[in-house]
Parts: sequence; C-alpha cells; structure tokens
Amino acid sequence: MDVLLRHIQGEVPWCMLFVDDIVLIDETRSGINARLEVWRKTLESKGFKLSRTKTEYLECKFSDGTHDADVEVKLDAQVIPKRASFKYLGSIIQGNGDIDEDVVHRIRAGWMKWRLASGVLCY
Repeated sequence: MDVLLRHIQGEVPWCMLFVDDIVLIDETRSGINARLEVWRKTLESKGFKLSRTKTEYLECKFSDGTHDADVEVKLDAQVIPKRASFKYLGSIIQGNGDIDEDVVHRIRAGWMKWRLASGVLCY
C-alpha cells in the first residue's frame, strides 16, 4: 500500500496510514476535501475504493476562529458525517481536545482484563 500511495502521502501528522485506515489532517474543511479527492482518485485508479459508509470526520477546534464554517466535507458528492469523537489505533480522540472518553475506555479495558485474569487465578 505504501508503494502505491507514496506520491500522495504527506508527512506525519498530516497523513497517517495504518493497514486500511487513513487519517488525513488539514487546517480547513476545504483542505480536507482536496485531500480526500486526491486519495479517492489515486485509490480508484489502482482498483481500490474508499468506503463511503465508513468514512467520517472529526473537527477539532482549538481556537474561536470560524474557518470554512459553510463548507461541507464531501467524498465525491456524498456528505461525510461529522463525529464528536472516534477511535483510532485503540485511542479515542475527541474533537474538543478532552481525553475523558479515552481514559474511561482504558480503565474499563483494564478492569475487563483483570476480571479475566482473576477468574483464572482464583481457581
């Protein structure tokens, strides 16, 4: 995959590719639209397709500026749904910059592992 996409991959953190998950980062929605279009065209020219049902975006607002407030994020002509948070490589990333969901998720996962292990240890 890296060989096929080497010419369009940006540097980390602007573009991260792991197996079949791609994270594109830009400062504006227009920029994301442009990146999505390049990726769509490149992948389709190689016989691959971006899943329109699995594609979503997360907008992080670190300042009060309104960049591209009227621009919709689209893949081809389909509007991409916006999420408040999403999971990538085991970490939950929230658009507001908080880490609460990720901390709760990790605590729960730890407790589940403890329950599995303690069931074996108690016998």
